[in-house]
Amino acid sequence: MKSNIRSHQVPSLLLLAVVCSLGGASRPASAQDGPTIIKDSIRARAYTHSSYRQNFDIWSWVPLVEFGVNGPIASGDQLFVEFSLPGRGLWAKTDCETEETEAGRRMWTECGGRDQIPEEKAVTQVGYYTFAIRLRNPLSGGGATTLFTGKAKVAKVHSGEAGPHYVNHFEYYVDQDWRLPIGYVYIAPGHGVPDFFPPKLYVTLWFPGEPINVEGHLLYQGKPVASDTCGGSGGSSILTTHLTKAVWNEITCEFRYVYKTNPDPEHMSKDAPLHELSTHPGEYEFKLLREGKLSRSLKFSVAEDGSIAENGTATGNKLGSNRVIVPVKVLGTADGVWNKLAWKTDAFYGNPLTGFTAPP
Repeated sequence: MKSNIRSHQVPSLLLLAVVCSLGGASRPASAQDGPTIIKDSIRARAYTHSSYRQNFDIWSWVPLVEFGVNGPIASGDQLFVEFSLPGRGLWAKTDCETEETEAGRRMWTECGGRDQIPEEKAVTQVGYYTFAIRLRNPLSGGGATTLFTGKAKVAKVHSGEAGPHYVNHFEYYVDQDWRLPIGYVYIAPGHGVPDFFPPKLYVTLWFPGEPINVEGHLLYQGKPVASDTCGGSGGSSILTTHLTKAVWNEITCEFRYVYKTNPDPEHMSKDAPLHELSTHPGEYEFKLLREGKLSRSLKFSVAEDGSIAENGTATGNKLGSNRVIVPVKVLGTADGVWNKLAWKTDAFYGNPLTGFTAPP
């Protein structure tokens, strides 16, 4: 079987996008004895099977969870996930591909889906399923440790096929509306050798559907200082298995000429207007245009050293990455109908943020 692990050592475009979206290859320099889950990397999904108990007139689903882990992961450590359903108790238990990872490094993996959970375990009920990411090490002789527990809300949408044999063809998906008012601002190295591309500014947001013609604009003291075309961060879409009726996309705006500190001028474009955060501390505002209309806005602060000022939400909730969490104002009507209160109960899969309030 092809490995599911997406290690920091694997030179792939997918990994580069994921690492950049999580604020760099290194986790925060806080002391810890064991591995921790990168909470903003968790993607809970429902994988749709084109049958139910060998009946192809009915579709069903099994759970799938993808996530990143901060090392250290010791030799012999094994990550696994336990899935449960209301009224059924423990539903499935699957091992995740796990590799030894030193402290200060990261590993990505996944558990569940059709490769690990057989079709005979698939179900048709909707609602919440719960999952626990756990760690065991047979070499140590101790019991398993729970690293994260969460719940994912499964819903369904009809395939759109017509005819008596397609009445029960439903695509199952995990609702991700809680993501929309939660944004991330962070400093991360640019692509290539860090000495060539010094740390720069990124802003990451989530959208239902697949937004096009998206532009991010950065304002300092009310005046525009930079703009950039924003795009998907590769592999960070959460969508249904067969269709695209229920899909959420992570969009990252990379401000290529907004740096934490002044870069080497010999390596920079002579035509691009540079903005150095360390010489312009204070309040910033980010606004996003979607097809020429204002769609998102958020505010953040920059410290004297050019870093993003921590507001306490990410650290207080032990996010596990270098990104700063900021409230996002969702504007306009392009997002359609979505649950504006989902962040209160479903954020981070049943682990809502303390100290966070979404804008009205």
